[in-house]
Amino acid sequence: MRARSRVVDIPYQPILTLEEGKRSGKPTIRGMRITVYDVLSYLAAGMTHQEILADFPYLTEEDIRACLSYAADRERRLVFARP
Repeated sequence: MRARSRVVDIPYQPILTLEEGKRSGKPTIRGMRITVYDVLSYLAAGMTHQEILADFPYLTEEDIRACLSYAADRERRLVFARP
């Protein structure tokens, strides 16, 4: 039997910012022009954390984890209405 992994909530609020007019109001990382969506898209495309950090040296591992935590939090809160 496989052990169940623990869910750990990483606080993303200190890292992710929302600024009206910047990147259409999407959440960005530390006020920079890279969005949570950008990072999640790179991960979905198969990039590793190390590859993202090499391409964007101003990002940190904590930034990537904050993006994942934000996505998990949004998924947890998402509610679908049945037609």
